[in-house]
This record gives sequence, C-alpha cells and structure tokens, in this order.
Amino acid sequence: MPDLLFWVYLANAVTIIVHEIDSAYWREWELFRLPGGLTGFLLLHFPLVALILVGLVHVAQGLDSGLIVSMVLSLGGLFAFGIHRYFISRGRDEFKTPVSQSILLATLLLSLAQGALTLQRLL
Repeated sequence: MPDLLFWVYLANAVTIIVHEIDSAYWREWELFRLPGGLTGFLLLHFPLVALILVGLVHVAQGLDSGLIVSMVLSLGGLFAFGIHRYFISRGRDEFKTPVSQSILLATLLLSLAQGALTLQRLL
C-alpha cells in the first residue's frame, strides 16, 4: 500500500503538471525566452512529464532513484513558485489570476511537504 510520500508526490505532480498547462496559456516560453515557441515548449514537456511519472513509480516501488526524482520535483516546485513570485514582483501580469495563484500556492505547500518527507527518507 502506498505511503504518505507517494500521495504527496502524486498531488504535487498533478499540481505541477496543471501549472505547466497554465504556463502554456501564459506563453511561458516568452517569459523565460525559450527558443522554439509553443512547439519547443510542448516537446520539452514530454521528457519532463515522463520523468515525473517514472519517479512516482520508483517511489511506489521504494527505489532510491524515486527519492532522487522526488527531491528534484520538490525543488522544481519551489523554484516555480519563487520565480513566478519574482516576475510578478517585477510587474509581469502572467500568473496573476486567482486560479494561477492558487496553483502556485498549492505547488509551494506540496513541494515543502514532499521535500521534508523525501529528506526524512534520505537521511
């Protein structure tokens, strides 16, 4: 039976993936000056989503590689929250809707919980 880390990882993965859907709406590739436009942005997400899902499977299987991916996902969520808060503080209008803000806040909280649970396992 999956444990708490599995469920927090799953919730955070869903939240981060939904944030990435929101990012396509806000044309995040322009915010970060990524080449390739929408096509490049979407192609970049194939390996990212695959890594997130493989990490979840590895967490469920109790593998060390799952803990590594879990920590990476947690740090990625913290980065996402922080960088978007930075851009908003600089006057950018992207991600200022209530739903975008809620997704980012959920990402922050879940990433903190996931990071703590992962560190507990790693130490």
